[in-house]
Amino acid sequence: MRFVLEHIAKSYDKKEVLKDVDFTFESGKIYGLLGRNGAGKTTLFNCLNDDIKADAGSFWLEEKGDKRDVIPEDIGYVLSTPTVPEFLTGREFLKFFIEINEKYIKDIKPLDEYFDMMGIGPDDRDRLLKDYSHGMKNKMQMLINMIAQPNILLLDEPLTSLDVVVAEEMKTILRSLKEDRVTILSTHIMDLALDLCDEIVLLHNGELEVIDRAELGSHDFKEKIIAALREDYHA
Repeated sequence: MRFVLEHIAKSYDKKEVLKDVDFTFESGKIYGLLGRNGAGKTTLFNCLNDDIKADAGSFWLEEKGDKRDVIPEDIGYVLSTPTVPEFLTGREFLKFFIEINEKYIKDIKPLDEYFDMMGIGPDDRDRLLKDYSHGMKNKMQMLINMIAQPNILLLDEPLTSLDVVVAEEMKTILRSLKEDRVTILSTHIMDLALDLCDEIVLLHNGELEVIDRAELGSHDFKEKIIAALREDYHA
């Protein structure tokens, strides 16, 4: 499966955030979308998720040689600031999500199996989500995407504010999810992208540029990336 972006552009007033985004993502890989704060990573995700309309361009899925439009069920979106219904308990939220998406879920397991998978203990499963920590809310976001199994998983700075233990747990989960889907993880942290991702894609000057894997271990790799990102600051 391939996720193809062609000539996507988006401006706010006179500022061009996305100029001419062309790229093809392949399933089975985690792509690190690396860029400075304000470079347009979230804008690109919002265009792909149809939260905002791009000014130009298109995107689609290719499967076994056939081209088709992306539908809402194709996309899972994990926000940097978790958004969960805080008036529900973890168990109530999970039950509600499964019930409204039952026709799209391939293999429904007992609820406690899902909590076990995410390392959410028995004492927390019936607590209100408003009392969950940031990391636990993030785990719930990731859990519903594990259950839904979208073809495209957009991760907007998902690990930035997590403690080291939860961040490592989330990395393991993301690696386990990458087969048979396109995973795009936006970050401004270079070391995270290098540690977790199979491919590095640079967003700067409103365009996407893939980094040759042969360069990743070179002595001047980081200096080259920093120089490219510095151009955004002065643009």
